[in-house]
Amino acid sequence: MRHSHSMPRSASATSLALANLRGVVILIVLAFHSMLAYLKWIPVTGSGFDSPPYDWRAFPIIDSHRFFGFDLICAWQDVYLMALMFFLSGLFVWPSLVRKKDLGFLRDRVLRLGLPFAFGVAVVIPAAVYPAYRLSAADPSLSGYWHSLLALPFWPNGPLWFLWQLLALNLVAVGLHLVAPNSIPALGRWSAAADKNLARYVAVLLAVSILAYVPLAIAFTPWAWSNSGLFAVQFCRPPLYGVFFFAGVGIGAAGIERGLLAADGVVARHWGYALAAAFASLLLWMGLTALTMTGAPAPGVALAADLSFVPACAAGCISLLAVCLRFMTGHSRLLSYLSVNAYGLYLVHYVFVVWLQYALLAMPLFAIVKAGIVFGGTLVLSLLTTFAVQSFPWGARLIGAAPRAVAAS
Repeated sequence: MRHSHSMPRSASATSLALANLRGVVILIVLAFHSMLAYLKWIPVTGSGFDSPPYDWRAFPIIDSHRFFGFDLICAWQDVYLMALMFFLSGLFVWPSLVRKKDLGFLRDRVLRLGLPFAFGVAVVIPAAVYPAYRLSAADPSLSGYWHSLLALPFWPNGPLWFLWQLLALNLVAVGLHLVAPNSIPALGRWSAAADKNLARYVAVLLAVSILAYVPLAIAFTPWAWSNSGLFAVQFCRPPLYGVFFFAGVGIGAAGIERGLLAADGVVARHWGYALAAAFASLLLWMGLTALTMTGAPAPGVALAADLSFVPACAAGCISLLAVCLRFMTGHSRLLSYLSVNAYGLYLVHYVFVVWLQYALLAMPLFAIVKAGIVFGGTLVLSLLTTFAVQSFPWGARLIGAAPRAVAAS
């Protein structure tokens, strides 16, 4: 999630809607991770910290108190949320590339994404997953933890995998601009016509997404992650994220105030249809996916489930964009505050999520109450940490913000 300063009061309705959307997205991210310990379906394999299948990478803490409603919420967010984040990140690539030129843009991306990723996986993520080690460790000391961490066949990324994949896609954009300078403007011209022929745009987006996602989902299953190396990757999804990233690049090259993202455009006007399509496609994907988990599904069911994922992902992205463009085009002090600090919140929140879930393990509370405590505590502690970090020049540089940007917002 790329950092952006708060919008001036003269900002366009589209710019304000996108700023508000960034605030909404970071709240969803925090809520999503806060719920993970309380999902009903989480398999308890009994494996330790250093034994496959390394469940703690996805679920560092597994609580005995569960709530099935969280399964439904998290399943929906898992379908579309990361694709939406890549799309939003792509929107501002072309204006920045034009302004800073290739080498300047590349240097900026390495500093804004590569440096925080390196710091995060070296410091933040080890601090975050220590409770997962303590749950099953014979030696819960820090030295024992460090020894076990270094002995793993991979280095945990937590949610920070997003940063290295976003950096890689930015590098691809720079390379594309160097090799074919007219390619991104051409994509922008094609994207600019999307509001006049939305059906064609969506059909092309779905077709390309199917080609990017389905073959890899068939080859690796939709759930498989890497078990080696420094960079975490879910095998079937990076090309799909690339599709949505470059969809954002194209719309950004056309200009966000016109076309699909216009506050009075076709997407905003048809927000109800977009929301209905999102729910219908989600239910279809959930139903087909449930059939694949029954042991021996009928032939073709897995393929149908993989195919249904694509429209559910696209519809989820479009529906949230549509709702924000239709109803959130005004200035919001709270969402502006969250938007301007979204990058910092994303970088540090996982530490507080996992430690709060760990602290609540023995508490005889309902899952909904626990998740609410984790979410509220994570939000407050992450904001305080972001404020403290940005108070120092090195911290502001790490997060990509001016010193004391929190206070200024």
